[in-house]
Amino acid sequence: MTEQHNPANAVVLVNLGTPDEPTPGAVRTFLREFLSDHRVVETPRLVWYPILEGIILRVRPQRSARKYASIWRPEGSPLMYWSQRQRDKLAAALDGRAEVHVAMRYGSPSVGDVLTRLHGSGVRRVLVVPMYPQYSASCAGTVFDEVARWMLGSRDQHEVRVSRAFPRSPAYIEALATALERSWETTGRPDFASGDKLVTSFHSIPVAMHEAGDPYRAECETTVALLRERLGLGADDVCLRFQSVFGRAEWLGPKTIDTMDELARSGTRRVDVICPGFMADCLETLEEIDILNRATFLEAGGSEFHYVPWGNDSPGCVATLIEQVSRGLAGWADWATPAGPAGS
Repeated sequence: MTEQHNPANAVVLVNLGTPDEPTPGAVRTFLREFLSDHRVVETPRLVWYPILEGIILRVRPQRSARKYASIWRPEGSPLMYWSQRQRDKLAAALDGRAEVHVAMRYGSPSVGDVLTRLHGSGVRRVLVVPMYPQYSASCAGTVFDEVARWMLGSRDQHEVRVSRAFPRSPAYIEALATALERSWETTGRPDFASGDKLVTSFHSIPVAMHEAGDPYRAECETTVALLRERLGLGADDVCLRFQSVFGRAEWLGPKTIDTMDELARSGTRRVDVICPGFMADCLETLEEIDILNRATFLEAGGSEFHYVPWGNDSPGCVATLIEQVSRGLAGWADWATPAGPAGS
């Protein structure tokens, strides 16, 4: 059997995670694990845990469960559904060069469980790909931590490579631009000369993390600059905004939802919104952007709101993954250029 068809290589795609079901109990379990990670909330544990257990986990799960229920698919969590579709399409494109698995940083299947299962099946070379195009210690950094934790507890370790981030990846920038251009073939190109806007919305992080040296904001700015250049748009045509802010700490802004209200009230007729930091549709894109932000813009006087998905199992998203995986598996798999995305 040739190296190309040897299951000694594995790729693990790691996303943030999702509750198992849209119920307060399942959401509480998920949030407890997520918000207990010191990379996510850097408040000292003695201060944070009473707040988490005494307030947040008593109040937020019920509210969040309703939001999850509003976007839940017949197959289950949108994030899990699209992650599995990405796995299947990437595996088809790799054509036996490596196994492809999905793991969630919080919830199941966990990173540790997937690594243990791969080890038990004889796999010894693993490429871990955090599904975050821009690096932040509170996102991709937590994946590095979890892989290191597994290795610390393992006597016979994998040979592991971890992809860091890809904010300027050519395939990624092309995937974003192509998604917008294809959307505009249906909805018409925004009239930027008359004030229509393209809003790029990224998950925010606390300002304290940014000031401590986290490169996240700079990498978001890099992505937007390259996307704007690829589309031939001016600086005033594209807004970089941040979403998913919670708690009382100061977070990177401006906030996406505040911008929706401000643009509509200032006379902007149309906004198109794309979320470059989310490779799979989830609560933050489907509920926060396409429901809540849409309602905010239209209720404030806007006329057209278009949320433009770019990731999921699109050819551009699969091509982005192939670009990262081909680099990560270099020297492990017998290839120079992998196959194109399945279905492209």
